[in-house]
Amino acid sequence: MMDGLFAGQKDTAPEDVADQTPDKAGMTAFPLPLRAEPAAEAAGEEVAPAPPETSRALALSDVIAPKARAGETLIRMAYRLGVPRQALAAPFRRATPLRVLATVKGAVPGDRAAGKALRAGYFMGDGVRQSIAGLDFTGSSRLAPAIERAVHSFSWLADLAASAPRADCVPVAERIAARWLDAHPAPGRRAAWDVELAGLRLLAWLVHAPLVLSGHDPAVKPRLLEAIADTADWLDRKAASSGAGLGQVAGWAGVTAAGLLLPDGRPRRLYGEAGLIRALGEMVGEDGGVLSRCPAAQMEAIRLLTDCLACYEAVAVEPPEALFVMRELLVPPLLALRHGDGGLGSWQGQAAIDAARLARVIEASGVRTRPLAEADHWGFHRLRGGETQVQFDAAPPPRVRHARCASASTLAFELSDGPARVIVNCGGAALSGGLVPARIGRGLRASAAHSTLVLDNANSTAVELHGKLGRGVETVEVERRLLGENGKDGVRIEASHDGYAARFGLTHARVLSLRADGTELAGEDILVPAARRGKRGKIGFAIRFHLGMGVEARLSEDGRGASLLTADGKLWQFRLRGDSAAAGDIALAIEDSLWVDGQGRPHPTGQLVVEGLTSRGGGQFSWLLRKTG
Repeated sequence: MMDGLFAGQKDTAPEDVADQTPDKAGMTAFPLPLRAEPAAEAAGEEVAPAPPETSRALALSDVIAPKARAGETLIRMAYRLGVPRQALAAPFRRATPLRVLATVKGAVPGDRAAGKALRAGYFMGDGVRQSIAGLDFTGSSRLAPAIERAVHSFSWLADLAASAPRADCVPVAERIAARWLDAHPAPGRRAAWDVELAGLRLLAWLVHAPLVLSGHDPAVKPRLLEAIADTADWLDRKAASSGAGLGQVAGWAGVTAAGLLLPDGRPRRLYGEAGLIRALGEMVGEDGGVLSRCPAAQMEAIRLLTDCLACYEAVAVEPPEALFVMRELLVPPLLALRHGDGGLGSWQGQAAIDAARLARVIEASGVRTRPLAEADHWGFHRLRGGETQVQFDAAPPPRVRHARCASASTLAFELSDGPARVIVNCGGAALSGGLVPARIGRGLRASAAHSTLVLDNANSTAVELHGKLGRGVETVEVERRLLGENGKDGVRIEASHDGYAARFGLTHARVLSLRADGTELAGEDILVPAARRGKRGKIGFAIRFHLGMGVEARLSEDGRGASLLTADGKLWQFRLRGDSAAAGDIALAIEDSLWVDGQGRPHPTGQLVVEGLTSRGGGQFSWLLRKTG
């Protein structure tokens, strides 16, 4: 089933992409490409002026002006130019022996189940179990993505710390750390020395130092201290040259933590703070959403900041206010993607991250806030009525420099009723190579793997290798309004994209209207000619509604509707409406699909597919989802 699920999916690779259209009255337009503007003032450094382009990046210096004394700016510049740390921190004092200066408390807790697995002798991640005894720590053999990330980022230290008292965990931590050090005696070029993984690893070593530096094995402590120093020096050189996004933020977070927790670290801290603030400004949009539009990256950024701020607290150093501001900005967009079961929706290649994992990050952050209401740049709009929640992707896909596992999901939606997910996206492309077969990873990023309309079995934006996207959607126009006085009748959102305009001469618009009590979601998918004169002939289309795990679907006798029964006994009815219900060349069918859960496990599910031919001059297809029990 998995092999044939996305067979034949094509990418849009137009000869010419349509010009960006001006904003319409009452509309919000999101043009691509977009430039991320660095927060140069935060770093206290001169930055060459960039060409004028529309940018969604957040200039942190516009939010909160970092305090930087003249002396600190000089120290930072000298350190960047290579002046030894000792000469800047304490030029007339003997070098302080290398050690970790404080014990960090208040970091984000790990996964207790994964920690118990470590004590039992294996790594566990995204449903994959990997024996520690048989693991190749060098990175020369391919590992499941979650296992590789855990091994080289040392994120497993947080899991181990959450599983048992420290005394029970230290021997396990030292054994695994020793094997990793045997495989990586010095900085190299393999996966372990990706800037993101190196930054996460350095931060984990410092935050969880008591687990690996307690001295039970006298050979481990000096080797690990040397590795900490080498990694910090390596990141000093490499963090600035890594690409924009979470990787660069992780690298600078590691540098900053080393500046806080290692002796004579003030020059490194000042240097790291400037880079971290600048990298955060380049990664995050004006409304707090990361420009990769990836929920997992959003959550990881919150975790990184929480751990980094805990390092400041451990040594009683006041953090830059910009770090607090950024963490508070990052939480509301993430909450907007939380369904009724407490987990996240499946967007931009990610699986449906489960409620427990999300709750650990949010609780540790200490940020108490509401979900983001105006998602102008984050792009994921949230409609809520009663127990029903709709998540709607109404923004262009991420640009190349920010993409992680980007997907062609424009104008897709998900719907949940309380804890039951009724309409979903497949998700899980980022986990391919684990329980999700690698051969379908690219297909899971396709438009057909999302609950949206697809023309001629083509992606709205070309899906390329290594998590990147090609040409397609450039502009998304959005209009959102309340229905009735103060929204007493519900909420309506309309969005359109130009991903099919250059190739097929059609613009796809989708209108969703949710009643205030959440019992009815009315939808329209409209194809509008991109030029004044539409093309002749007909073109195939399919509107897909992927069903949540445990949802039982049954077609109605007339073939124009279907009943959807959730695992907890809630009943929804799907109906075609208007001309689409009467059209003879349009059919409704139930087909196979799959959904990847928060543990990385793919589950066979179904999907409703409205399929047929429509005029190249445009078309309109109306449908209704109504809760009846």
